[in-house]
Amino acid sequence: MNRFLVAVILAAGLVLPSLASTAPVDFTDLVEDSIPAVVNVETVRFGSRPTERGQQEMPEDMPELFRRFFDMPFGEGSPRGQPDRRGGGSGFIFDADGLVVTNHHVIENADEIIVRLADRREYEAELVGSDAETDIAVLRIPTNDLPTLSFGDSTDLRPGEWVIAIGSPFQFEQSVTAGIVSAKGRTQVQQQYVPFIQTDVAINRGNSGGPLIRTDGTVVGINSWILSSHGGNIGLSFAIPIEVARSSVEQLIEYGRVVRGYLGVGIEGISRQKADALDLDRPAGALVNRVDSGSAAERAGIEVGDVILRFNEQVVDVFSDLPPLVGMVRPGTEVEVEISRWGERKVKTVTVDQREEEDTGPEDEPEPDAQPSNVLGLAVESIDSETRRRLGDPQGGVLISAVESDNAYRQGVRRGQVILMINNQPIGSMDDFRAIVESIPAGRTVALLLHRSDGSTTFVAYTPEAQD
Repeated sequence: MNRFLVAVILAAGLVLPSLASTAPVDFTDLVEDSIPAVVNVETVRFGSRPTERGQQEMPEDMPELFRRFFDMPFGEGSPRGQPDRRGGGSGFIFDADGLVVTNHHVIENADEIIVRLADRREYEAELVGSDAETDIAVLRIPTNDLPTLSFGDSTDLRPGEWVIAIGSPFQFEQSVTAGIVSAKGRTQVQQQYVPFIQTDVAINRGNSGGPLIRTDGTVVGINSWILSSHGGNIGLSFAIPIEVARSSVEQLIEYGRVVRGYLGVGIEGISRQKADALDLDRPAGALVNRVDSGSAAERAGIEVGDVILRFNEQVVDVFSDLPPLVGMVRPGTEVEVEISRWGERKVKTVTVDQREEEDTGPEDEPEPDAQPSNVLGLAVESIDSETRRRLGDPQGGVLISAVESDNAYRQGVRRGQVILMINNQPIGSMDDFRAIVESIPAGRTVALLLHRSDGSTTFVAYTPEAQD
């Protein structure tokens, strides 16, 4: 027999058994056990009704045929009143005495909420409380001895792990879809306190609020939103981690609202150049660019320029990791925060406060013919009192009047910004600026703390071009 053919046969004998061992997962028992606790949530927002005045405008001598026509209820689009608006989603029972969790956006502004169980029983639900920031709502229905799903643990969930979703996409109740975890810790601007679980599970309108279930039968997430160009599933779905949901649920039950921890800092991401300037071995952590006066961070001794590497024993790899970690801590709790201060590691103990927010805006364009007056490639001047007032009264600093350095401009340095600090050295005057700039070695990456025209502050790091 041909030696090559023998080799192929032997190889197939080795490979085929391993392929057989990777047969698709059978979810039938898991689905059968889970479905009884999954509910359909239907909402009604009452429309406007015809006014008494409008109803009295019919002439008394109107023929009976027309009178009956005008007394009939009008359908959608009737000029005599706006119709009821109906919506809905999914949810699941987590307490046998009638407590249901769903999304805030499912029940937002609803005048009536109907919960339909898997066995077709229906109840009008009471809203216990809801929280827009985490998109969580808790409902109560007037019954007990109900089937439930248990909160699990998403912290050890791994990309590639199988999960299923059960819900009511397009009102097809108790629909089951399956897929894998694609990634963890995804963020979006509107919900900075939620590190979403990304999956490729098929999720569509109506799945919102339904459970994301692990193969052990526990709920690891609550399906919240999809990313789609046309409104349908394209394999990018996002679920609220159960730890975030549970914290909100517990507070909504206890207080009727959710309170979040507040550190009192502005933060930003760290590029490779910033990491070099800040003496970090890699671009990781949350760079502090603002410390609020009187805040938990200020009381703990955290300073502008510090890089937060760990918060409450949790690693901060990217700056967006920090808000969810802070938000989940109850105000008044003491936590340890590990920072890097220009290469030196320190641990601070912070007593977390309650929270707040901010915004950014465009800067002026650079003057094209401006000439650099220093190694930074920036022309600067003193700040007059009117300009300082207009900029929000920054403390100290010098005003950038021109940006010649391409590297600086690419990193966001603009005319009209104020340089507050260079390489962790505060700038109080033009003399301070000149002295610091003269000491900067050629080819060294610099870190500038800038005050922008909208009142926000940010760190920028770049390597100035070599001067002729």
